[in-house]
Amino acid sequence: MRTAAAKPRALVGVIGGSGLYDMPAVTGRREVRVRTPFGVPSGPILLGALSGVPCAFLPRHGRGHVLLPCEVNSRANIWALKSLGVERVVSISAVGSLKEELPPRDFVFPAQLVDETKGRVSTFFGGGLVAHVAFDQPFCAEEARLLHETARGLDISSHLGQTLVCMEGPAFSTKAESEYHRRQGYDIIGMTAVPEAKLAREAELCYAAACLVTDYDCWKEGEEVSSGKVVENLHVNVSNAQRLLAKAVPALAARRRACRCAAALAGAIFTDPRRADRRAVRRLGLLAGRYLKG
Repeated sequence: MRTAAAKPRALVGVIGGSGLYDMPAVTGRREVRVRTPFGVPSGPILLGALSGVPCAFLPRHGRGHVLLPCEVNSRANIWALKSLGVERVVSISAVGSLKEELPPRDFVFPAQLVDETKGRVSTFFGGGLVAHVAFDQPFCAEEARLLHETARGLDISSHLGQTLVCMEGPAFSTKAESEYHRRQGYDIIGMTAVPEAKLAREAELCYAAACLVTDYDCWKEGEEVSSGKVVENLHVNVSNAQRLLAKAVPALAARRRACRCAAALAGAIFTDPRRADRRAVRRLGLLAGRYLKG
């Protein structure tokens, strides 16, 4: 079992959402299966180079889209990427729009996140080792800004700084839920940012979401969500996402991390080291080892 990152095998990790199950532009392709203390990831991880930069790609829902949002083992996914040396993660996900000015086929790089999921495990900690990370800024602002600027440079209509609400799914919203979320002032709605974003923070990874708008949820008359419209818009969005990643991944890899993400666990571990469960300490060595020495 891989419990510590040796020589980095990837600098940037990409988690592909609905419609993004492969990255044909990756060269020197090879697949690795990573075992984790939290079970099996969504599938083998594709390692290779994108625009000359070592990267790792993992389709969130598995090849062929076989996992529901609530079935995705996000702990194993994030752990696996961390163990391969990844420091930055770009999450690609399909979302519904709750605002007129965020039409289908636009990209949104949110700044805030509201969790409306039910019972998903959203921490690596527990079992005798407790941590409470700061999560006031759930996405890496530096990374989101770079992705937004890159998208605009590619003439992809995009928006920065919105609020994403994460619902349980897998059914889409009721009309009442959609109207409620609009009254709350939320901008987009998806099903997978939680617990992914929380786990990435505990793993001290920079994490930003590239949200690809496929529909107007169900609030807009005549524009109600349908599988046909979603799939059609997904094809266009995924093509643009591939262009965005090819340009953004090298820029992300070249940028020094100067944000809080890289030291998210500093001061976050509440457990007295003398009282910490030894098994939990060993299990979480990849994440917390440097804070628990001695």
